[in-house]
Order: sequence, then C-alpha cells, then structure tokens
Amino acid sequence: MPAGLRRGSGGPAWASPKVLRTETLAGLVVGLALIPEAISFSVIAGVDPKVGLYAACIMAMVIAFVGGRPAMISAATGAVALVVAPVVRAPGLGYLIATVILAGVFQVVLGALGVAKLMRFVPRSVMVGFVNALGILLFTAQIPNLRNVPWAVYPLFVAGLVLIVFFPKLTKAVPAPLVAISVLTVITVAAGIAVPTVGDKGTLPSSLPVPGVPDVPFTLHTLTVIAPYAFAMALVGIMESMMTAKLVDDLTDTRSNKTREAVGQGIANIVTGIFGGMGGCGMIGQTMINVKSGARTRLSTFLAGFFLLVLCIALGPVVSTIPMAALVAVMILVSVGTFDWHSVRPATLKRMPIGETAVMVITVIVVVATGNLSIGVVVGSVTAMIIFARRVAHFTQVTSVTDPDGTQVVYAVTGQLFFASSNDLVTQFDYAGDPEKVVIDLTGTHVWDASSVAALDAIETKYAQQGKTVEIVGLNDSSAHLHGRLSGELVDNH
Repeated sequence: MPAGLRRGSGGPAWASPKVLRTETLAGLVVGLALIPEAISFSVIAGVDPKVGLYAACIMAMVIAFVGGRPAMISAATGAVALVVAPVVRAPGLGYLIATVILAGVFQVVLGALGVAKLMRFVPRSVMVGFVNALGILLFTAQIPNLRNVPWAVYPLFVAGLVLIVFFPKLTKAVPAPLVAISVLTVITVAAGIAVPTVGDKGTLPSSLPVPGVPDVPFTLHTLTVIAPYAFAMALVGIMESMMTAKLVDDLTDTRSNKTREAVGQGIANIVTGIFGGMGGCGMIGQTMINVKSGARTRLSTFLAGFFLLVLCIALGPVVSTIPMAALVAVMILVSVGTFDWHSVRPATLKRMPIGETAVMVITVIVVVATGNLSIGVVVGSVTAMIIFARRVAHFTQVTSVTDPDGTQVVYAVTGQLFFASSNDLVTQFDYAGDPEKVVIDLTGTHVWDASSVAALDAIETKYAQQGKTVEIVGLNDSSAHLHGRLSGELVDNH
C-alpha cells in the first residue's frame, strides 16, 4: 500500500475511526471548495466548466496513488490555465487535450531525471515570498465575488467568517468551513435570499468523463504547435507542485518524495488528458484547506476528487445552491492563514539582513504583478543567487608579507575564488614593486571554476611581463586538479 496510507503492522493509517472521520470531512470540504475554483480556471483557459471540473476530479484521485506528498491536493490551477489558454484560442480543444498529455510525458521524463532535486536551491526568503504572495493572490481572487453584488452577500459573508473562526472553540469534530457552507446554504435556500451561487459560475457536468484520444492530426506539425506550451506547462506544474509539497512538509513536519511527486504529476496529467480534462498541478490553496482541516494521508486527497465527482453529477442541483459568500469566507481565512505574518513584523525585519528581505519583497512583487507563482520563484531565486555571489565575493582577501631580505613576497589569499571574486583578485597585487620571487598561498581558499584559474593565469602573466616568477602553493586536491587541467589552456596563444 502506498506510503501515507500505512499505519505500520496494524493496518492503514486511515483505518482509525478518528482519522477516517477527519480525512473524510476534510476531503468533503476541499471537494466543495474545488468547484468554484475549477470553474473559474476553466473560464481563464477558455473551455467549458466541465473540462476544469473533470481535471480537478481526476487529478486528485490519481495523484492520491502516484504522488509523493500525502494530503496534498492537485487539480486544475490558474497558472496552468494561463499557460494553455493560447492553445484553446487558436487550434482548439483537441490541441489542448494533446498538450496536457504531452506535458504529462515531459513531467515524467523531467521527474525521472531528477529535476525535482533542484528545489534545494530555492532559498528560504523565496519560500517566504512565495507563501506571502500566495496569500495575497488568494485574497485578491475573492474580491470580484464581493463587488457589485446584492447587499445580502455581505452579512452572509461576515456570518461565514464568524462561524469559521469561533465554531472550533465549541468542537473540532467537524471542520468549521463545512459547517459554514452548510449553514449559509440552508439559510439562503430556506429564506429565499437571492445571492450569487455556485450554479451561477457555470453548468456542472451531468455524466462521468469518458476516455478518448485527442481529436488532432498525429503529425509533426501538431507536435511543433503543442510542444512549447506542453513544456511550459510541465515546468510550471512541477515548480508549483514542488513548492506546495515543500510547504506541506514544513507545516506537517514530515518529508515527501519530490521525485515521485514530479513523476506522479506527469502520470496524473496524462490520465487527465485522456479523460478530457485541462490538466493541472499542486494546488496550494486547497492543500492548505485540507491540511488545516487535519488531513494527513492520501485518503483525503482521493476523497476530495471523488466527492467532487459525486457532488457535480449526483448532487449537482444541491451544490448549485451553495452561496458564493460561504466559499469566499473560507478562502479569505485561508489566505490570511497562509500569509507569514511573522515575516513582516517590525522586529523580524529589523533583525533580518537587508538582502533576505529584498529577495522576499521582490518575489512577492513579481508574483502579484504577473499572477504567476513560478515566475516569481525564478526571479526571486536568481536575485538571491546574485546577492549571495556579491556577498561571498567580498569575503575574499589578499594579504602580503615580504621577506626581510626583500627577495621574496608571500601573498595569502583567503575566501572563495569563483567568477564573482576572481575578477577583483587580479588587481590586488603590486606587479611593479614586488621582488623577483612571488609566492601565492591558496591554503585558505578554494578554486571553484574556470574564471578563477584564468585569473591566476593572468596574475602569472603580468608578473612574467615584469621578469618575475610566481609560485602557487597550498592548493587543496580539488583545486589543484582543476588548476592543473585548465591552467594555460583558457586562452588561445596561437
């Protein structure tokens, strides 16, 4: 049985009545919350709502078995919808389905190649920026549902917030979001209150999805049309899923298999495409709802997709009556809980290095400005690397000691020699004033790249032009190997 469903020799973890109840109710809440999200993302992609809803159902159920992060929710997402929207507008729906399947293939290959391991290069400041930007996006995404609406929406919305905040003080046996959704739905239906409902977002599917082959010509031209979008979707999906998995790791104090998650996302997208869905990836908002509801196993993920399918097909008319005010209240509080408030406290900002804060702010600004979490993570990570390179480069120091008889000078280099620090290294020697014998002691440093070897070669050349000799000593084994292999070979002297 897959990891996350086991409880040791005693059976699966969800076999406990308490855990089973928690996982089931969490899955139900997530299933309800997925409906307006999936419909909204379908609108962004330019497809019928059922295409997004099918994707949400199938992605969640498949990833529950093949994914690497228990309790994480995968479904149709806004980022994926933005990537594939041009395919729908031009070639059409058949090409979208083909794009989703090809993106899944790319993800399986990238996952098998270990691309997920690159997530260790994402700094903590970028993660904090990612979380804060996500909280902002989740919040702003709900604002349209509170503008130009009947006045009754506002008291219902406030009532939903009150129920979600205070109901757990009475009991935690039932998730507060589920209580809020149920109570507000009963009130609006019983009182005949005319407010926007889930049904206003689009028509729910009335039949099970059927597997099939994309309606496209299987030619090289089709491949050239969909491949760029498929590859972009694959990268965006892996990045968002890895960030979501890492966040859940931190929240639950457990570890996940990132490589398995990346491959699992690919498998889930392939299956989703075969069943006519628009594809997707890890959903941090719904995952947060799931985890905050107490879910910790794969069962909640599977049930979220299963309940969504049942809700849409068997209970479509009932689900359609759920007031949007209830779901908006759930998502608003999720966004508030997602934001890392500690990171923006004055005391924290005062202690934090300015570079760390700058990376966090840049990540937030880029994500909010573009609406794309992946772009923000890339820009934030690159910014962090540049700041780190500049900081480390300044740690490189050169000190000199001249022998009393004036026949030799010894330069001691400390710090790390790489492309950012080696360029300044060349300027820290007195080529004209030094004696005939120069010793460069590299015991306190490490030579990391060809730029550093080239800098050492340049120093030797400048001294040679003055008729002086240079001896380089103190290289560790790795540095000596790199220096011996590249020294004198980096410039074409012919």
